[in-house]
Amino acid sequence: MFSIKRKFRKTIGARVNFIRILANNLIMRERIETTDTRAREIRPIVEKLVTLAKHKRLADLRILLSRLPKVSANKLFYELGPKYLDRKGGYLRIIKDSGVRKRDAARKAIVEFV
Repeated sequence: MFSIKRKFRKTIGARVNFIRILANNLIMRERIETTDTRAREIRPIVEKLVTLAKHKRLADLRILLSRLPKVSANKLFYELGPKYLDRKGGYLRIIKDSGVRKRDAARKAIVEFV
């Protein structure tokens, strides 16, 4: 399903679910603030999903529905996919925030659609 490189101290099922939730939040809000490692992990996954949504085929919609919740898959397929038809890639931008998270001093980043 998703090719996840980092473990995030989770089992494989929890890891896939974690990435799915991050992708869902990014698609629904179009901008999220998270840690730098999470941002670098989610970027190629969401960019591949946007590429699928650009093709406007029924099979691609079904793939999106199998990987994302229905609301975010429909938003990706009907709103965000057509928005990037003339763009060849690089749909997301990672902006490294200057701050760190208080509890574990992890670097923060902002992930947003271009």
